[in-house]
Amino acid sequence: MIFKDTDDYYRGIFSIYEFNNAIPVNIWKRRKQRAKEKAGRDPVSPSRELLVEVLEFCFMPNHIHLLLKQLKDNGITKFMAKVGAGYGGYFNRKYNRRGYVFQNRFLAVPIKNETQLKVVSTYIHTNPISLVEPNWKEKGIKDPKKVIEFLEKYKWSSYLDYVNKKNFPSVTEREFISEIMGGENGCAEFVESWIQHKKGLKEFNDKFGDIILE
Repeated sequence: MIFKDTDDYYRGIFSIYEFNNAIPVNIWKRRKQRAKEKAGRDPVSPSRELLVEVLEFCFMPNHIHLLLKQLKDNGITKFMAKVGAGYGGYFNRKYNRRGYVFQNRFLAVPIKNETQLKVVSTYIHTNPISLVEPNWKEKGIKDPKKVIEFLEKYKWSSYLDYVNKKNFPSVTEREFISEIMGGENGCAEFVESWIQHKKGLKEFNDKFGDIILE
């Protein structure tokens, strides 16, 4: 597992925001600055050179999904390396362990067209379904209503912000995806339609076999 408690998830969110910067980041200094900002003292807006736009994210207990738009040459690779080293260092110190936290190199798959973008966007936001229906990817969804209610409360995803339930709005750039999906209502309708039709991983791969997701 890479997220063992609530603090780990918050640190993960903090990491994908703060390490999205071509400028070296002193994480301890930034935490102190952000504490002052929250307390209403000495607001600080440090210079940032974004490596990527984080379009969507979903954190699961043992893996993460990110939908990224690269802004700088080799930006995705640099961003993932910074997140891996930064969060990995935190995790190892906290749990008194050594070695890599993210065991395998990240898998980057380019999105080729708008249809694939819509499906991948929906897949990322529906990934937490496996926490309430573990076999949904193979067998489909047994209780769509329960699943929809669960996703609307799942905090460690960008889905809430996409459907206008403020969660971590500063982390993601949502305008591009939201426009393609038809706004807040469109995002929700696409996810709910996917769930109601009991889409699983088999159907996904049958239609988009050149996109590899787990």
